[in-house]
Amino acid sequence: MNSVPISKVVALVAALLALALAAAGLVLVLADVATTSTESANEGQQIVSPPVKAADKKRAAAPGKALATANPLYKTGRLADVKCSPGELPPGSMTAYRRFLTRITACLNKAWGIQFRRAGLPFTKPRLRIITSKVKTPCGSWNAGADGVYCSTDRTMYLMISRDQLRNPFPLGITRLIAHEYGHHIQQISGIWNYYWTARTGTTKAQRLMLSRQSELQAECFSSIFMRTLRDTPLVTDADWSYTVDWFRKNGAKGWPQNDHGKGPTQAAWMTRGFNRGTPGSCNTWAAASRNVT
Repeated sequence: MNSVPISKVVALVAALLALALAAAGLVLVLADVATTSTESANEGQQIVSPPVKAADKKRAAAPGKALATANPLYKTGRLADVKCSPGELPPGSMTAYRRFLTRITACLNKAWGIQFRRAGLPFTKPRLRIITSKVKTPCGSWNAGADGVYCSTDRTMYLMISRDQLRNPFPLGITRLIAHEYGHHIQQISGIWNYYWTARTGTTKAQRLMLSRQSELQAECFSSIFMRTLRDTPLVTDADWSYTVDWFRKNGAKGWPQNDHGKGPTQAAWMTRGFNRGTPGSCNTWAAASRNVT
């Protein structure tokens, strides 16, 4: 019987090992692609679902729709009142604007951090970037109608301060906006968006718009439960809050070419619901009747 030289045996084993490693590498690459969404949308929806990180694996393994409809956050009671006091916002000062927004963000971090501990969920803070002109985020181009964007790729809230806003600031209005974009961050780190992006796959345009409205209206409601913690302070007076809700009732849908944020009266309804009840559970748009997310 002919014998095979040892050198050939070694070469054959090495080739098989290299092939096995290459195959394993391909599996890893495909697995990474499978967990990454390349979709993006504008304003509150200007987002990309990032690869699942180690801290998120336990949460991502939960049943899909339950992440949205029965999230642990919904049972945590009223959002914690952290006695937020961001100070004055005088006109014409970008320094004052940055200080104000940084302090509001710190209040949001503290309040939602308490809420996540109550829910037994891991909490991470978003980044804040204050800009004076439109920028391209890792999630895509800036939407012409947006003043604020949350991008989940870099987990950053982008707040644009225009010259008009700088000259004539409306503290309640900018607080509501940053609390809305923070609401998208809450959806991201709580796992709610895991369901959102999965549910969009293979759906019709009408179904995608419905899902978008559920996401946007929930973020607006999350914003309102934070605004409730500031009620009866110089920042959130009854008169200014009523004016803001009424403005959205009349104008909330005008900035968007399609109904992806909800009609004005629908936006106003979720703002009022969140403000009156003050709980994340009151913002469960994913379990609401379709007539309530029009």
